[in-house]
Amino acid sequence: MKTSRNQIVHLKVLEEKGIKLVVKREDEIHPYISGNKYRKLKFNLELAKARGATTLLSFGGAFSNHISALSFAGRLHGFKTIGIIRGHELGSDLSQTLLTNPTLRFAFDQGMRFKFVNREAYRNKDEEGFKDMLRSEFGTFFEIPEGGTNALAVKGCEEILTDQDREFDHVCVSVGTGGTVSGIINASDPRQNVLGFSSLNGEFLNEIIRSYTMKRNNWSLINEYHFGGYAKINKNLISFINEFYQETTIPLDPVYTGKMIYGIIDLVEKDFFNRNTSILAIHTGGLQGIQGMNQQLLKKNLPLINV
Repeated sequence: MKTSRNQIVHLKVLEEKGIKLVVKREDEIHPYISGNKYRKLKFNLELAKARGATTLLSFGGAFSNHISALSFAGRLHGFKTIGIIRGHELGSDLSQTLLTNPTLRFAFDQGMRFKFVNREAYRNKDEEGFKDMLRSEFGTFFEIPEGGTNALAVKGCEEILTDQDREFDHVCVSVGTGGTVSGIINASDPRQNVLGFSSLNGEFLNEIIRSYTMKRNNWSLINEYHFGGYAKINKNLISFINEFYQETTIPLDPVYTGKMIYGIIDLVEKDFFNRNTSILAIHTGGLQGIQGMNQQLLKKNLPLINV
């Protein structure tokens, strides 16, 4: 079982408030299947192989960490891969899309085939009619959900915490589809408080998490640091990510971990945590998305993420 190192964070505000903050560097597990994606795919790939599957199919957006990781993991383990990508317009000129989208270009280079669908059709991706259409087009495949979250992914994410991590009072993790935080909750000590920092604006995540864990009393979601929704950022977040990297050497992605660490520091400043509290923050990777995000920031004349 892979384990990742814990890196202590030295910032003036932490010393002033008497808070110990440590980042678990899951982003260092693998250069291309990093962080929670490695954890989520582990048991899914084992099951696919056991069933004799030859093709993996999954879903994601144009800059999806999951799609990127799946493409590499599939090639590494001898699977063909298919990505159902949200955004029909991306398929109108694939060569141009690959020139301007580093995530999809990487996945394509790993051998992934794409099917681009409009946003309305994408919302119906879990319906049997949609899946029947995919089977008629691609044949038999092993399906992995969007973001990789299912019971096997949660099982994989339970391996993130080690026995030594039980010393921390709080365990913080960013939340997208709910699989990683569910695994963290399951593996946490009942005395620990698990805080999930949502990258989406939606209470529906509480219901998803409850479906994957029997624990009810040692976790909660914090919804104040999504910056307007998934993949939405502003100058304050960009400045924070750049300054945090300069002071700590820890790179943060702008969609998940960057927002979580921003939220933790803001809560520290607001005395949300008691003095002499220890916090473990899970770095879930996602750094591959920075290049694509910077392309979007250039178009908007916003500062770039420099990590």
